[in-house]
Amino acid sequence: MIIAVINCGSSSIKFQIFDMQGDAVIVDGLVEGIGEPQGKVLLSYPRMDDGEKHEFISEICDHRSGLEMLIDEVTQSAAIPGNAELYCIGHRVVHGGELFIQPTLIDDEVLAGIRAQAVLAPLHNPANLVGIEAAMAASPETPQVAVFDTAFHHSIPRQAYLYALPYELYQSYKIRRYGFHGTSHGYVTRTAAEYLNIPLQRFNAIVFHLGNGASVTAVRGGKSVDTSMGLTPLEGLVMGTRSGDVDPAIYAYLEANAGMSVGSIDAMLNRESGLKGICDDNDMRRILERAQEGDDLAQLAFDIFCYRAKKYLGAYFAVLGRVDAVIFTAGIGENSVEVRSEICAGLEGLGISVDPDRNSKRGSPLEIGSHDSRVKVLVIATQEELEIAQQAQQCMAQAESV
Repeated sequence: MIIAVINCGSSSIKFQIFDMQGDAVIVDGLVEGIGEPQGKVLLSYPRMDDGEKHEFISEICDHRSGLEMLIDEVTQSAAIPGNAELYCIGHRVVHGGELFIQPTLIDDEVLAGIRAQAVLAPLHNPANLVGIEAAMAASPETPQVAVFDTAFHHSIPRQAYLYALPYELYQSYKIRRYGFHGTSHGYVTRTAAEYLNIPLQRFNAIVFHLGNGASVTAVRGGKSVDTSMGLTPLEGLVMGTRSGDVDPAIYAYLEANAGMSVGSIDAMLNRESGLKGICDDNDMRRILERAQEGDDLAQLAFDIFCYRAKKYLGAYFAVLGRVDAVIFTAGIGENSVEVRSEICAGLEGLGISVDPDRNSKRGSPLEIGSHDSRVKVLVIATQEELEIAQQAQQCMAQAESV
């Protein structure tokens, strides 16, 4: 069974094709620079050529053109056996609001629903829609499935997802915590429970998805019960360019004293803050290099990043009461020994202790907790595209069984 997965951004397309027998990647593709004078298509075929990347430079005027280029190159490569048919295409959609809480076969009504949620994710849902519509045009006979980042968090209880605002704002405008990175948190949670041989319905964990975007989720019984991102992906942890939690009165203060508009403040908090705002760099690898060379602002950015994460770890430990595992994933979580060590430092009283030697190793799943750590500390590589493919397959199976 062959399933394609499309993760469409504003000027890029991530693209993978899986053979679901063994969950093997048979095509890995990326389109960059859509709408720019010179775009790029990168493709690799892990089964055919040991993952060697093939690069094509061309003007790519829109997402449909980019997808058509990908499809043409894949078809000519013979990566997919001639007798194999594309079962479905799974699409990452960032915001499902309260309307979409599970993977959904896409039709005109679903497209309209995704479009209606764009007010909650104006930077993400429109780009996701462009990818869906381009895929439908390029492959009109293939079923399309939307998989929502917010869906994993629909199990969060009211006391965790509601803000202490006038209740009618929730009723009228659906202002509440939604949470994001749900495909990553869901995949990592299930993988960790299987690795530790704990039934998912009894598995409690704190999951850190740490990349340029970062979030942490409290998982009880395999389900999300709280998460750091909120109405939008701005709330919570310090991120590459996003501030995370700030005093909301900062908006009024900057408007009155710095002459900034609400729009410019919002842009600053999303694009010019976080690690970049502190030290003018949002790459944790470079920040660590600079800190080791004595750069004070780089060290400060690292310290703030880890301190905020540690605070959430403690808060979610209190929410859960019992924690089986603390899990790190995504680019920083999977690769930064220093970040993992600092977040867990001094938490022996909670039963959390990291072994420096284990923490320095590579692998997934990787246990980095000391032998006497009561709580397991794990590194697990996230596979969001595989999670989307698996959820799309389940959605198709349910539709076919009706």
